Amino acid sequence: MYEYFNGKLVFKAPTHVVLDVNGIGYYIHISLNTFSLIKDQENCKLFISFQVREDSQTLFGFANEGERQLFEHLISVSGIGPNTGRMILSSITPEEIQSAIINGQVAVIQKIKGIGPKTAQRLILELQDKLKKQGPDALISPVASKQSVPEEALSALIMLGFVKNQAEKVLNTIINTEPDLSVEQLIKLALKRL
Repeated sequence: MYEYFNGKLVFKAPTHVVLDVNGIGYYIHISLNTFSLIKDQENCKLFISFQVREDSQTLFGFANEGERQLFEHLISVSGIGPNTGRMILSSITPEEIQSAIINGQVAVIQKIKGIGPKTAQRLILELQDKLKKQGPDALISPVASKQSVPEEALSALIMLGFVKNQAEKVLNTIINTEPDLSVEQLIKLALKRL
C-alpha cells in the first residue's frame, strides 16, 4: 500500500520514529540497523512495510529497500511475526542475516533473541532458495543513476523471478547478435528463451 514516506524526523528512538509528512505525524517502528543509518538526519525517507493484523495496523520503516525486502521475506516464514522480524534485523546486519541463511548457518540465526533451533532451521529451509535466486546484491539499493539497456532488462527479469546468472547469459547472447534493441524488445526476446 505504501512505498515510502519522506519527511521530517520529529522524534527518534532506537525502536521507532515519528515522521512528519506534510503535517501528518506517522508512528513508524524501525530496526536498530535503520536507527543507526538515520540517527544524524533531520529529514529522511523510510521504505514502508504496512502490516495489518486483526487488532492492529502497524507501519515498519527501513532506511533502504533491501532491508525492507529482507524483512518481508522473514515475516513470510511461519512463526515469525513483524516484531520478531524487526528483532532479527536489530540483532545482526541484513547482510549477515542473508549470508547466514544462504550458507545454512543455524548457529548464527539461533543466537538471535527469541529464535530457537526449530525456527532457525525453518527460516533457512524456507528462505535459502529465495535469497540465492536474488543473488548477493539483493540488499544493495538500486542506484538512482540511469541504467544501461542490458542492466535495465536484467533487473526486470530478476524481478519477474528469473535466476540472475541464467538471465545474464540469455541477455548476452541476444545482445551479441542484436546490439541495438530497446529494453522492451530485449525483455520480450529473453522471455522467449528463458
